[in-house]
Amino acid sequence: MQDITIISMIFTTILALACLFLILSPLFKWDTYLQVSSKGQDIGASKEALLTTLNEIEFEYKMDKISNADYKILKKQYETEVAVIMKEEEQLMETNVDKDLMDEVEKEIEAQMKSYKNKKGEGK
Repeated sequence: MQDITIISMIFTTILALACLFLILSPLFKWDTYLQVSSKGQDIGASKEALLTTLNEIEFEYKMDKISNADYKILKKQYETEVAVIMKEEEQLMETNVDKDLMDEVEKEIEAQMKSYKNKKGEGK
């Protein structure tokens, strides 16, 4: 008899936790935690969408559909978001560049510059 009450308590606890999870899960953005691999594609799509929205805001302002104050607020908000996305793109590009290759390229450039300076000095 005591075994049944322990099992029923465990089952009830699991059921209560599952219900609590289902009730609270819409309050959290799980997709931001789950998206890892397609970040570069999302950044490009978000940037394009924001730039399109900026163009639409500009058009609506010129058509006198929104006030000057609203236009300035919206424009600043979307420009800030675009700037953040552009910084993320830049950081993503920096992480994708091979450091050894960049060092080699920089050494070649320096060598070419030194040889150019030497040739220029001989020509005088």
